[in-house]
Amino acid sequence: MITSSTARNVVNFVLFQVGWFLCVAFPGMLTATVAFSLVAVHLVLVSQNAAKEWQFILLGTVLGTLLDGLWFRTGVMAGTSGAAVIWTPVWLVGVWSVFMTTLAHSLSWMGQRAWFPFVFAPVAGPFAYWSASKLGAVTLPDLPMSLIALAVGWLVIFPLLMHIRQRFYPELA
Repeated sequence: MITSSTARNVVNFVLFQVGWFLCVAFPGMLTATVAFSLVAVHLVLVSQNAAKEWQFILLGTVLGTLLDGLWFRTGVMAGTSGAAVIWTPVWLVGVWSVFMTTLAHSLSWMGQRAWFPFVFAPVAGPFAYWSASKLGAVTLPDLPMSLIALAVGWLVIFPLLMHIRQRFYPELA
């Protein structure tokens, strides 16, 4: 386990960036497996309370996966093959799992001010999906409406996840 909080945050940030990029650049089961493996590495090297953090990561991954599923079903996002996406693709589940590791570490600063998540999330969340669309992982069929819907979704999900971390998992702060 890494003892320096700065080193933990740097490792966490790098693990997330690697996981996000691999899942988006090469969407599929293999990169989802890599993302889940990166979460395991995070829990061993970075986490100070692996059991509690694992619960939080799992809860957030489920909520994020449900939100992405909603976006696919409502046409906010679409797959790249032209076929309807019935379930959230497993590589996006991987993205959510590595993203959830950041909320108690490299993105924990977002919880320092109550308004931070409400300002940053509606911009950063849609930007990540737009970036994924530019890399060919998903499509945003009606770009302006998709970005607005993603912004609204992130305006809800990110502050909710931060609240859950602070309220129910204070030992992760």
